[in-house]
Amino acid sequence: MSGSATFPCIATERLLLREIVETDASQLFSIHGDPQLMQWFGVDPVPDMQGALALVALFANWRKLPNPGTRWAIQMRDDPILLGTCGLFGWNRTARKCVIGFELAAAAQGQGLMQEALRAIMSWGFANMELNRIEAQIHPDNQPSLKLAHRLGFVLEGRLRQGAYWGGRFHDLLQFSLLRSDWDISNQEPA
Repeated sequence: MSGSATFPCIATERLLLREIVETDASQLFSIHGDPQLMQWFGVDPVPDMQGALALVALFANWRKLPNPGTRWAIQMRDDPILLGTCGLFGWNRTARKCVIGFELAAAAQGQGLMQEALRAIMSWGFANMELNRIEAQIHPDNQPSLKLAHRLGFVLEGRLRQGAYWGGRFHDLLQFSLLRSDWDISNQEPA
């Protein structure tokens, strides 16, 4: 696997969170090109493999931008196939906050994998990015992501009316946050 030696790989009980590389493009396309899987993601599906390769480059560039972020490939520890991605982006160093985003292939859903991955990257973000706040914007109809946010301890703050545009129309988003003090108090096991 090619990639940066300084990329912050994270191992969990079942998963390896690693850099997204060009060899992941076909699996990335199978997720990001699927209109059903992307219906709540916040952007239109990628139209072809060139779009998937552009996503690989975009995620790599996140680590170089003035307000960088990190996007991890999610794989099982013993299988290099990309199951999805998750990341922290839109890092505002002054406010010590960022936004979390994630998606998972249909075959990998319902197994608690994303919860395991997000716990790991949030712990990493609080420790290594000195975050005080992690935000999530979730479509009101995205029930699996809403349930996941609650399980992770995120608090609903309100509705962003027509806060996003994809699929040829505007969408409301629900604004959630998780504060470092919430995470610390829960001992990384939010109720």
